Amino acid sequence: MMTHAPDPTDVAAAYDRWSQVYDTDENRTRDLDAAMLRRQDFDLRGRDVLEIGCGTGKNTAWLAGRARSVVAVDFSAGMLAQAQRRVAAPHVRFVRHDVREPWPLADASVDLVIGNLVLEHVETLDDVFAQAFRVLRDGGECYFCELHPFRQMMGKQARFAHLETGETVRVAAFLHDVSDYVNAAIRAGLRVVAVHEWRDETPASAAAIPRLFALRCRREPR
Repeated sequence: MMTHAPDPTDVAAAYDRWSQVYDTDENRTRDLDAAMLRRQDFDLRGRDVLEIGCGTGKNTAWLAGRARSVVAVDFSAGMLAQAQRRVAAPHVRFVRHDVREPWPLADASVDLVIGNLVLEHVETLDDVFAQAFRVLRDGGECYFCELHPFRQMMGKQARFAHLETGETVRVAAFLHDVSDYVNAAIRAGLRVVAVHEWRDETPASAAAIPRLFALRCRREPR
């Protein structure tokens, strides 16, 4: 079928359309991302979390069951509507916001910043990591998990079938090397704690190109 390339500035509109089928579409990247997050050893008891690019709340519910509070941010109204239906809890607050703009949180107000499958849609990584540094408390961490740049170089990116036309909609994305993420974190003042690369969890994928890349950083106490 014809492939439709959306305006690079219209990522939110693409996700609005995708929100109708996001949770039911087959999506190995989404599913592996969720599985790997749940294997992280975050101790969220009594902690405050900021989740950027929360989407339909696929990870928000997991975070909400462990943290003291969660602020979940997305700039797609359609995605946020799905997330609010999925997670209704007094300690979870949803905010519609573009993460490329200054984040609507006070300095040193959260213990964990988490972002999953969102930074491929952000052209300038420095701004995101600078905001993460600003809102983190001393000793706080940030964790970002993204489609691996090797897969992007193979032409992979966030995409879905338009519900009405069946056309493939490719959501505008930017290629960032692993070093781009690491160096943006360092420039922001964060210490890199771990770098992960994950393949599909099947025997046939043992020698395949990794599907996901994840970076975990910490704001060291002053």
